[in-house]
Amino acid sequence: MIVESLNTLIERIIEDRTLITGTLSQLRKKEGATYTKVGVKPVQLKNGLHYQFAYYTGTQVEHRNMPAESAADELSSLLGDTFRQGLLCTAEADYQVLISKKQKATVLTKPPTKKAVADLSHNRRKQYVLEEGEPVPFLIELGIMSDSGKVLAKKYDKFRQINRFLEMVEDVLTSLPQGRPLTIVDFGCGKSYLTFALYHYLAIREKRELSIVGLDLKADVIAHCSALAVKLGYDKLRFLVGDIADYNELDRVDMVVTLHACDTATDAALEKAVRWGASVILSVPCCQHELFAQIDNEIMEPLLSHGILKERFSALATDAIRAKLLDLMGYRTQLLEFIDMEHTPKNILIRAVKSGSGDSGAKWREYAAFRDFLGAKPYLERACADLLPGEAESRSN
Repeated sequence: MIVESLNTLIERIIEDRTLITGTLSQLRKKEGATYTKVGVKPVQLKNGLHYQFAYYTGTQVEHRNMPAESAADELSSLLGDTFRQGLLCTAEADYQVLISKKQKATVLTKPPTKKAVADLSHNRRKQYVLEEGEPVPFLIELGIMSDSGKVLAKKYDKFRQINRFLEMVEDVLTSLPQGRPLTIVDFGCGKSYLTFALYHYLAIREKRELSIVGLDLKADVIAHCSALAVKLGYDKLRFLVGDIADYNELDRVDMVVTLHACDTATDAALEKAVRWGASVILSVPCCQHELFAQIDNEIMEPLLSHGILKERFSALATDAIRAKLLDLMGYRTQLLEFIDMEHTPKNILIRAVKSGSGDSGAKWREYAAFRDFLGAKPYLERACADLLPGEAESRSN
């Protein structure tokens, strides 16, 4: 084990994202060593900031990319067990690390010799809706960003998720009513990262008059979010304890957001949105169990006989059914990737924009054929039966 002061230094320069390069050398034991030197530098990959380790063996080099948490552990392990020297160059200083035979660490602080690279390797830096380096109050309060606007390494995935969500909102901004205050409901808001993001983007950045209601069943979470809204001065953002199906406070809502509402709770939220005549619906479904229990088709037995395949197929089919039903009720629907698969399998977002009915007869026949092929009896169809064209109208068209 190496001393705590060195561990603290490594964690700090990784979390603050100030490391420019690192070089580890002077093997503790040459016998049995698989590499003789290790270099490390930050790289910006598609799925966020990583650290690239280069392991040198003679004239050969092996590269491995690691997320921030793993990178800090790897640096500590290599300096503690494998190497006796390290040079960690940051924008603020160069840190020369010397490890004695008894594993006593000495850290010498020297003036910086390197400048941070503006473009980190493989990909140019992505332009986000909320840019790093610009302090955002709600991100600071939620522990995603430091007071100076630096995104904390362990929260970078959440930062990317928030920006991905806001990109999807930005795309449909012109579909929201103009010239009057907006009313927005977030069903199942949870810790409300995206609720706060939506308020900041629309009320603070876009200067829209609005009212947002966040609804969730967990009283302690709602209490925390309510206190944070007051602290931030978000006076048009309210949080309430309640169930999606029982919420009847509003007569008209312009946007409905529902993220990870379990199973048919998503359908209950979609029904509410449609009956309110919401201009925009953003929904990330979760735990689609209903169709899994209903689906029955002999032709598909090679797929349905495997539980994991049936579960995944049922989830995809459920979202396809939801999208088609929303189309039938006058929406233009898209299924979009919300965040990368490696972070969560629940990564499909349904984005629906009110657009008019279109050829409801043809759409209904297409939907009904798919539904009957699967042997499905979807909750959303039953709940919205009075809003759908149905079999009789499809035959008359």
